[in-house]
Amino acid sequence: MTRTVWDSSVGKKTVMAVSGLIMLMYLVVHMFGNLKIFFGSGDFNHYAHWLRTLGEPFLHYEWALWIIRVVLVVAVVAHATAAYQLSRRDIRARPSKYVHKKPRSSYATRTMRWGGIILGLFIVWHILDLTTGTAHPGGFQSGHPYQNVIDTFSTWYGDVIYIVAMLALGLHIRHGFWSAAQTLGAGSRTRDRALKTIADVLALVLTVGFISVPVGVMTGLVS
Repeated sequence: MTRTVWDSSVGKKTVMAVSGLIMLMYLVVHMFGNLKIFFGSGDFNHYAHWLRTLGEPFLHYEWALWIIRVVLVVAVVAHATAAYQLSRRDIRARPSKYVHKKPRSSYATRTMRWGGIILGLFIVWHILDLTTGTAHPGGFQSGHPYQNVIDTFSTWYGDVIYIVAMLALGLHIRHGFWSAAQTLGAGSRTRDRALKTIADVLALVLTVGFISVPVGVMTGLVS
């Protein structure tokens, strides 16, 4: 039964929709957490420490954080795999390109695939930079996330990579949220306008919220 659902295009789209919404919920929480950096190193470092003690004493140190990480990895892999397979299926069904582009397709729609690739590469860089410290500029300080963020966004390439990725994220969310709603049966003639508005607002808020951190470091507001 599970295999049959996965093999169908509807099943893959459903997997993309559910995994996408899981990642979206995480991004909303993650953005609010990131904004704590504007309240100083004490608040930001305390928040990072709280994430590691979440669920104690029922859960051991960092268990909740690892559960979140595992769920996110599963969601990302499922999302990317379904997207790739649907893309390959679409290419096989249309071996020759359209003579005319769809007149009403948005910029976000046309860049969903490239946006996904950009975000995939960004996730790898982001983990190597601020989680493992492997690609971190300067000396990575475990347990001092505030200073690590300052280090990253004190470099021009750190700012460029992050801002480009967040712009791609905004476009991805703008189209992906509405598509997920359609796939899960939430769309209708009466609700489509509201869903598109919610998608636009979510995309804008998340993009601005995330980009405000490197901008804050660049302008000296965060130092």
